[in-house]
Amino acid sequence: MTTGLSFADVACVRGGRLLFEGVSFALAPGEAALVSGPNGTGKSSLIRIAAGLLPAAAGHVEGEGARTLLAETAALDPELGVAAALRFWARIDGQAEAVEAALTAVGLADLKQVPVRLLSTGQRRRAALARVVASGAPVWLLDEPANGLDTASVRVLEALIARHRADGGIALVATHLPIALPDAREIAL
Repeated sequence: MTTGLSFADVACVRGGRLLFEGVSFALAPGEAALVSGPNGTGKSSLIRIAAGLLPAAAGHVEGEGARTLLAETAALDPELGVAAALRFWARIDGQAEAVEAALTAVGLADLKQVPVRLLSTGQRRRAALARVVASGAPVWLLDEPANGLDTASVRVLEALIARHRADGGIALVATHLPIALPDAREIAL
């Protein structure tokens, strides 16, 4: 399957206010873009447009290949153990067998039976990242993925994105925190 993501002269209006306009870029397998800017400039909205959750006010978005979204909330059942909560989504993605490896990749294998509600902020963020890893989607849409992560966990995040790109995946990352994404396109809002 061919994978790609492109924006052509995309504009975003929220609450009657123009957040950005004329945003254009194209990402091919192995590429990444880093969306930066102050709070309120539309970083999260750009990610939501890429995910198909928010319509563009102008322009158009094209994409090939499945997309997975890491947003502010993890959408994991708080009463289930971490592995069971991830398995729910992984089954939908047809990737149930990927959960154990994803938990290991984010350093949560020892907590797989712990209910999601008992995880710390950083652990919940890593569980959400495990959801992305387990999805098998070639296009990762990451909205503020480093929020709540300590320095060591940010390094794990960076390594996972690098591995995903090396395997031909695409990463669109919106952040106000420093994340190392070598050779990533810069999209400043």
